[in-house]
Amino acid sequence: MALLLRTFTRQGTCLFRPQFGILYRHAVPMGTTANEEMNTFWAKNNKLNRPVSPHLTIYKWSLPMMMSITHRGTGVGLSGGISAFALLALVLPGNYPYYLDLIHSLSVGPALLSLAKFGIAFPVSYHTLNGIRHLFWDSGKGFKIPEVYRSGYVVIVLSILTSIAAIAYM
Repeated sequence: MALLLRTFTRQGTCLFRPQFGILYRHAVPMGTTANEEMNTFWAKNNKLNRPVSPHLTIYKWSLPMMMSITHRGTGVGLSGGISAFALLALVLPGNYPYYLDLIHSLSVGPALLSLAKFGIAFPVSYHTLNGIRHLFWDSGKGFKIPEVYRSGYVVIVLSILTSIAAIAYM
């Protein structure tokens, strides 16, 4: 068995240890360790006076960059809001009509009510429309820079219009 194993394995990667009855694998020693590589990297960066990492101040903000950040933010906000609402619905005493009546009894003005509706409708519409934009990108369409900007402006305008329409409808 040991002779057969040694015949079919490369020297240095697999050894047979008969006292344990198992295969023992070991790594071939490297020339440098990860720590040495890291120290070399930092020494070179310090010698060349490079910054630790690119900072936000060196980037020119662009529409695709801001839309990407906003898409992620609305996704996190929507999932967090839905999770919080579901958790509160499970934990709080009473039922939905009770809390709806409580909100109606606050008698907030129409401007504040419209602003709150917009605050709910805009992230939903923006995240949905930008998600559709991403689906087009997944199909390989719309990657040219003018198309990226054009589709970005379309998503922003449609998000605002659908949010205003949702406010008017509610």
